[in-house]
Amino acid sequence: MKNTTAKNLILFGEPVTAGFPSPASDYMEGKLDLNEHLVKHPAATFFVRASGDSMTGAGIFHGDILIVDRALKAVHSNIVIASINGEFTVKRLRIEAGRILLTPENPHHRSIDVAEGSDFRIWGVVTYVIHKTYS
Repeated sequence: MKNTTAKNLILFGEPVTAGFPSPASDYMEGKLDLNEHLVKHPAATFFVRASGDSMTGAGIFHGDILIVDRALKAVHSNIVIASINGEFTVKRLRIEAGRILLTPENPHHRSIDVAEGSDFRIWGVVTYVIHKTYS
C-alpha cells in the first residue's frame, strides 16, 4: 500500500534563474504542497505513467507520470488520455471539419482518425507531466 499522506516540501522564495546565476538567497517562502499547485480538482484527478515515444515532441517521455484532470472539458489541441475501441492512448486532440483526430507528437507515428461509431471516450486532459531529468 502506498502512502497517500500529503507531504509539504520546502519552497524557496526566490526563483532560480535559467540564465546567468544570481546570488544565493537564504530565504525560504515556506512549505509547498504539490497537491495545491498541480491538482485543481482532487476528486476528478488521476495519475498515469506514460509508455512509448509517440509524444516526445510534447515533452512526454516513456516512464513520465501524467497528471490528468477529468473535470476539464477537452478542446482542440489539448493533450488527452483517450480510450478508442478499448485501448488507452495519450495524444493531442485535433478537431477538424467535424473529424476527431488523435495526433502524436513524433513524426514516426501516425494519427488516429476516430471513425464514426468507434467506442471512443476522452478520460481526461493532461495538465502536468512529471519528468525525471537524471538517470
